[in-house]
Amino acid sequence: MQSTLVYFVAASLDGYIARPDGSVDWLLGYDSATDDHGYSAFYAGIDGLLMGRTTYLHCLTQGDWPYPDKPTLVLTRANHLPLAGPQIELMHCPPSEALETLQTKGCKRVWLVGGGSLAGNFLAAGLLDELIVSIIPHLLGAGIPLFSIGLEQRLQLLEQRSFPSGIVQLRYQVLKEILSS
Repeated sequence: MQSTLVYFVAASLDGYIARPDGSVDWLLGYDSATDDHGYSAFYAGIDGLLMGRTTYLHCLTQGDWPYPDKPTLVLTRANHLPLAGPQIELMHCPPSEALETLQTKGCKRVWLVGGGSLAGNFLAAGLLDELIVSIIPHLLGAGIPLFSIGLEQRLQLLEQRSFPSGIVQLRYQVLKEILSS
């Protein structure tokens, strides 16, 4: 059984997931007490999380660990980082080994949490299966791109949703065909 890897992320209309300094403060104005833009349903449907060091460190600054009920693998060279809970594991390994590790923990559907560089590495390795991007009606002008890798990739639209907040959510399947240059 192979795990399904899903990159669920918010991006500005011009394709950035964070400001150049990594800040996501621009997302705060789009919170809603009545509509979580599909987050709860998405989170209920995943078994584990995969993230990079920068995203992990950002999560540590937000108070209580936001994912206490899911195994989380943090890809990092730094093995001295504080652990937010017993379900968190720090590893330095290739993308395929990271997914295999979560698979052995029973994770069938894995969320790639943030990180354009990490997402680009998994895309380049042919391991990214789905992309769910919530397009925020905001132009940042500069920042960390959705994917920090110059790689051409075909996608197939599976679903599109729009919300009263102006957010449009697109769900794509990553096609595994090889593109010729």
